[in-house]
Amino acid sequence: MNEIENDQTEQRRRNLEQIVSLGYAAYPHRYDFTHTISQIVSKYAAASREELEAEQVRVRVAGRIRAIRKMGRAAFITYSDGRESLQIYIRSNEVGERTWQLFNLLDLGDLIGAGGYLFRTKTGELSIHLSELEFLAKALLPPPDKYYGLHDKETRYRQRYVDLIANRQVREVFEKRAAIIRETRRFFDERGYLEVETPMLTPLATGAAARPFVTHHNALDITLYARIAPELYLKRLVVGGLDRVYELNRNFRNEGLSIKHNPEFTMLEFYQAYSDYCALMDLTEELLCTLVDKVCRARVLDYGEHKITFERPWRRLTMREAVMEYWPGTCKPSLGELTEFESLKMLAASLGLETNGVSTAGALLGLLFEHVAEPHLIQPTFITEFPIELSPLSKRSEHDSRFADRFELFISNMEIANGFSELNDPVEQKQRFEEQMRLRECGDEEAMVIDLDYVRALSYGMPPTAGEGIGIDRLVMLLTGQRSIRDVILFPHMRPER
Repeated sequence: MNEIENDQTEQRRRNLEQIVSLGYAAYPHRYDFTHTISQIVSKYAAASREELEAEQVRVRVAGRIRAIRKMGRAAFITYSDGRESLQIYIRSNEVGERTWQLFNLLDLGDLIGAGGYLFRTKTGELSIHLSELEFLAKALLPPPDKYYGLHDKETRYRQRYVDLIANRQVREVFEKRAAIIRETRRFFDERGYLEVETPMLTPLATGAAARPFVTHHNALDITLYARIAPELYLKRLVVGGLDRVYELNRNFRNEGLSIKHNPEFTMLEFYQAYSDYCALMDLTEELLCTLVDKVCRARVLDYGEHKITFERPWRRLTMREAVMEYWPGTCKPSLGELTEFESLKMLAASLGLETNGVSTAGALLGLLFEHVAEPHLIQPTFITEFPIELSPLSKRSEHDSRFADRFELFISNMEIANGFSELNDPVEQKQRFEEQMRLRECGDEEAMVIDLDYVRALSYGMPPTAGEGIGIDRLVMLLTGQRSIRDVILFPHMRPER
């Protein structure tokens, strides 16, 4: 704390001591209120002075002090419940000397309870005419200045509690996030899906291509991994006869941080038996349009410098078609050139891309797609026909065995969803795992490890199934207009303070 904060803190401590000396508890155990501030503002915002006088509405309301205006032996206090603010009018001759002394020892940020009746001031402002004042908690640290607020990004993320006090719009982001999750649950529950929970600590780091966090279980004396995806557990449930399952889960990936990445993040994963990836593209359109309608109440949203249109149907391109469409210049590659290893390597070299260690045509195509096409995918766009090398859990296409029945949804050049027809052949799945293990032996730390129990589960028979994962944090970014994932996670990961 700086010197000014130290001085203010010392004064606030002295004020607390004097409040206690008046007979008030320093930290009371409870306060019985009749309304929240938001409820009063909502219910009585349109009530006239005459209506309030006739009704004599008595209330007891708690909140945090935002402003104090003294006028001799009378004063106004503005306090808030985080959503709305309300004004209190206090007169010394109406509340008694002890209560007036308490009032004079209050500081900005203190929590109080106020009882009285509602009225309108001469300027027409809805207020409480105070008859009783209770002290609830002292703010020993001063809140951010009400005019300048709290704008330093690092302080806002580290001290989210102060951010929520100072910035009402931050609270609104997280209220909208809660609404998105609530509506997502309702969407799947209404369609016969069963919400389930799967392990967060697992004996194998599998289910997705990522580096895991590692820990140790002392009693069992085994290494465990924070889950990187619940996919293989959810598909075990499909084998067991739970034909439609979903999980809103926390995943952990030991990777870099960016405006789109946090090591701990929230995913929606769902699986539907007797379906394929095309059915899930339709379902994804329906889900996101439902969320936009109910949470944002508009099909066109501002996001950065763009307007994102959620009207259906959404565009669908194969990965090769996307590379061809957005290739720089007029001499665009052909479908054939985007399939063969040597031609792909030459195309990557022409763009100055580093390809050392890239050993398959599919990996080269994925590299070209990320560099050439992904930055242009602003409007909702499904990218399909992924190379089989990039899709170790996906079913091969019936039409071209080099590709998988898989899609990714991009909006504002962010991957929002990843879905595919699930590979349910246990023999081929084991071969795919073994290929992933060879990649690990060659230094690919994100390649999957073999999960023999999952292969065993498939051997009991899994029906044709499609599954999908949707990044909740990125979806919330889109629907709340936030440009960084840290703005939609209450407590994002950061380096420790020095």
